[in-house]
Amino acid sequence: MQLVYSLERRKQAASQFVIQRRTKMNRAIQALLAILALCLPAFAPSPEESPAARQQAAPQAPSAALASAPAARPDDVKSINSILTALYGVISGPAGERDWDRFRSLFLPQARLTSATKNADGSSRIRPMGVEDYAKAASNYFLQHAFYESPVVNRIETFGNITQIFSSYESRHAPGEAPFARGINSIQMLNDSSRWWIVSILWDEERADNPLPKEFAGKSSGTQK
Repeated sequence: MQLVYSLERRKQAASQFVIQRRTKMNRAIQALLAILALCLPAFAPSPEESPAARQQAAPQAPSAALASAPAARPDDVKSINSILTALYGVISGPAGERDWDRFRSLFLPQARLTSATKNADGSSRIRPMGVEDYAKAASNYFLQHAFYESPVVNRIETFGNITQIFSSYESRHAPGEAPFARGINSIQMLNDSSRWWIVSILWDEERADNPLPKEFAGKSSGTQK
């Protein structure tokens, strides 16, 4: 009987211990739920601050990246034709320094300029550059060499705010002489409602195995040798 009594006491003690633990756990859970109930309203978006409302209220001002570009001449960026004229004009001239701030002002700061040509052995030569990369590479050449590049045929296609231009070109050492190189610039532009920007230029050169298509050859202003 003593053994049975002892077992009963142990069972009662164990039962009371379980009840006490459950009571403490329930109180802890209730306290946690109360804290969450107080915190959740702070994270829930109010009707005035819903994602859709925040998106609609977002300012339409130019991004910091666009604002970092040098100020463009208004006449350079008012139309597709004007920015094309500025693009070819700013890199052309006698040996000497070019107006690189004017050049930069035509492009988005993140714009890319990529040559996709071939080496003498026929292997591909792909050279992607940023605006600054091009300015640094070309500056050294222009300081020592006269260079004039002009468009031949511009095929322009526009949809909404975006424009794609296939612009065949001729490069010369002096105005009026025979071009020493020809090719096609693939130019992408966008309009932000205030001006035109150049987003990308991708080009390849004419070669014996890669002649300009007839519709882009046009009539050269110089004598082709």
